[in-house]
Amino acid sequence: MNLINGNQIAREVLDELQVRISNFRSSKPCVVFVRVGDDPASVSYVKKKEKTAHSIGIDARLVVFPNSISENDLITEIDRLNMDNSVHGILVQAPLPAHIDDVRIFNRVSPGKDVDGFNAVNLGKLCQEKPDAFRSCTPAGIIELIKRSNIETAGKRVVVLGRSLIVGKPIGMLLLNRSIPGNATVTFCHSRTHKLPSHTQQADILIAAIGRPNFVTAEMVKPGCAIIDVGINRVADPSKKSGHRLVGDVDFDQVAPKASHITPVPGGVGPMTVAMLMANTVQAYEQSEASS
Repeated sequence: MNLINGNQIAREVLDELQVRISNFRSSKPCVVFVRVGDDPASVSYVKKKEKTAHSIGIDARLVVFPNSISENDLITEIDRLNMDNSVHGILVQAPLPAHIDDVRIFNRVSPGKDVDGFNAVNLGKLCQEKPDAFRSCTPAGIIELIKRSNIETAGKRVVVLGRSLIVGKPIGMLLLNRSIPGNATVTFCHSRTHKLPSHTQQADILIAAIGRPNFVTAEMVKPGCAIIDVGINRVADPSKKSGHRLVGDVDFDQVAPKASHITPVPGGVGPMTVAMLMANTVQAYEQSEASS
């Protein structure tokens, strides 16, 4: 079993980006984080993203609005950032308050500044295999993990557990692409899939993104399967000071002995999501400079 070290691979990606940024002469990339409210998880995530951006030479700015902001007022603020030529990337931190339509907000971000890859234009470009598409950060990170771990995808059977717009659908599209990694045969499974183990047991690569702790057990995977665990779930653990610990969607202790490769939780996919956000910001800067 090969443990895929997401922290190490993310560091490699960030080091490479820092070198690229150091060669920019006229200016440097700028990303703006838009946060609505003070959800503790969102506050923590944005702080980590800001810190990472600054560490490699990206100008990161934070704009915070109260939970009470109306959807139309938030759209007005996003339009202002869309028109600001000094801003190359815009990330609207989810979750948003219940009275705001997150899909409408994501689609309002200019496609050229959509470093989260959630805008319908970029999702469409992803399906069309356009090189200027911004790929959703977690799926892009998974692709990087697969590539740098030398996991073969061409002709292989991939099973994706989950069909979200953030992870499930885009990672399936990326692995269908005529590229490396890619050229895989992809099956999507979800809560309505009948006889789920009969599908997962056929997988050469299993990507778990369903948000259910320790859901994937050893009986569900075949020997030699590569496992990418996207889940981040809190479960009670009285032995921890916090009273909980983080686990993935995969029962790591059970499944790891059967896997050819496996990502841990934490320290697997998570660090890659932040690294690929930085990569998208650099891409947005380069595309902006090329078109100006």
